[in-house]
Amino acid sequence: MVGFYGMEATPDTKIVKAIKEYHLGGVILFDYNAGEKSHNRNIRDKEQLTNLVKQLKSTSSTPLFVAIDQEGGLVSRLKEPYGFKKPRSAGAIGQINNPDSTRAWGELISNQLNETGINLNYAPVVDVAVNPDCPVIAKLHRSFSSDPLEVVEHSSILIDKHHDNGVLTAIKHFPGHGSSLSDSHNGFTDVTTTWSEKELIPFKELIKADKLDMIMTAHIFNKNIDSDYPATLSEKTINGLLRDKLGWSGVVVSDGLYMKAIHKNYSLETTIEKAVNAGVDILLFASPNADDNISRDAFTTLKQLVKSGKVSKSRIEESYRRIMALKERLPK
Repeated sequence: MVGFYGMEATPDTKIVKAIKEYHLGGVILFDYNAGEKSHNRNIRDKEQLTNLVKQLKSTSSTPLFVAIDQEGGLVSRLKEPYGFKKPRSAGAIGQINNPDSTRAWGELISNQLNETGINLNYAPVVDVAVNPDCPVIAKLHRSFSSDPLEVVEHSSILIDKHHDNGVLTAIKHFPGHGSSLSDSHNGFTDVTTTWSEKELIPFKELIKADKLDMIMTAHIFNKNIDSDYPATLSEKTINGLLRDKLGWSGVVVSDGLYMKAIHKNYSLETTIEKAVNAGVDILLFASPNADDNISRDAFTTLKQLVKSGKVSKSRIEESYRRIMALKERLPK
């Protein structure tokens, strides 16, 4: 799954060629264009966005995930200048702490996504606000609460409302980013001394409730779980903790692999090899700084890893089955 630049997806655009030639499983949409420092990347208004999504879906020979980060608050790609009502942040929803209010905001978010044809929301955030000074979670009001059971309650309501409106969700960021002292967008993030199993409770409870579509990894390092690799590249974290211990058998998507915690420390080949073998099913290259060749580079790298035996064919087929089973649940 990749991010791209452009307000349309006509046959001559790079994203259409990439979907056809490199068999992309999905795209992620943004409003902000970091290269030009302007809000002119994929979203201008509701009509333009709806047409873009239609064009993208019609290009793919298999159902296409069209994803967005529409958490509410600061992390909202659908904004008022584009004709959308901006939803409250998770932090504000958690402070109100009223199921009816949460339900109303879930209805607003998922209805706006459904109207434009977007079928996957990288939300809700189920990180527990363990550290009130966490620069990427609590400080940005992205967590519902410091109480994991309140996180479960509000997340569950939002997931239900998305499903009512035909939109899939991906909870994030496993195994919990809420205690971090730094931001993995900016570099290596070590939670060894701050993370606790309390942060697993939302994942554990939502898996048990059989509500989930997809789980997104965090790029955090915790040597008590894996002394060598951050969670996204860690077999002990994904196959071990998430799949074997917590019982998740569905789709796992990486957080953006151009985030500096990964991109600054690992080559593309190492990143793909480790992530896929760790249990990641969807490789997400979402950063605004992603170059135009990432679809080609990721595709050819993965093929070469299979050819060399560093990634088994059966491992690819396993992810394919999980992904296609989930795509069966997309609105037709």
